[in-house]
Amino acid sequence: MDFSPANDGDRIIDAVDVTYSLDVASRPLHILKGVSLRVAPAEVVAIVGPSGSGKTSFLMLLAGLERATSGRVSVRGQDLSQLGEDGLARFRRKSLGIVFQSFHLIPSLTALDNVALALEIASPELTMKEIRAAAADALAAVGLGKRLDHRPTALSGGEQQRVGLARAMVTNPPLLLADEPTGNLDQETGAMVMDLMFDLARKRKTAVVMITHDPGLASRADRVLTMMQGELTEAAAVL
Repeated sequence: MDFSPANDGDRIIDAVDVTYSLDVASRPLHILKGVSLRVAPAEVVAIVGPSGSGKTSFLMLLAGLERATSGRVSVRGQDLSQLGEDGLARFRRKSLGIVFQSFHLIPSLTALDNVALALEIASPELTMKEIRAAAADALAAVGLGKRLDHRPTALSGGEQQRVGLARAMVTNPPLLLADEPTGNLDQETGAMVMDLMFDLARKRKTAVVMITHDPGLASRADRVLTMMQGELTEAAAVL
């Protein structure tokens, strides 16, 4: 089934009839079964569903971290199947921000350096002064302007996730992928981080595809879709 936004515009995501299978004990394990999704610029889409239904696998395909078995995954008009590993790396640097459930910060680097590194990789033409200034601005935007020199071990879980959000948004990506972004946070802290994420995305007109088990969080999206047994549907899900 084709899930399209009310107004397509120039699609950020155009995934058509996507399947994804793995060989397990010499037999195919069908994880995604003909999934289609179109996402417009600045649109926020939540995907809900039980664990093991294929949600994270689909997000990995959208990020170019895995390859579809069949079908087409296009982001910003680029068919990801046509890119080699170097091309996919360039695509991710220029087109994507990713927020993970686990924060994936580099423990030996400060908050500022964790964010600056993402921008340095994405925009090597910038000077280090420009990179560090932009990183500081990104951290200030998530309320961490006074924590620039703190390493992850000196930050709370909510602060670490805010560093992760600043890192994802510092390059001003047209698409943000979020995989259970509040999964390791308490309810109050998670709500605060999500307020920041939605605010930044709306201000910068960034499209968002978010996986969540939180019905309250999902309800804030423009559209809510459900993944069940590898199929994307509009049926209500048991979260």
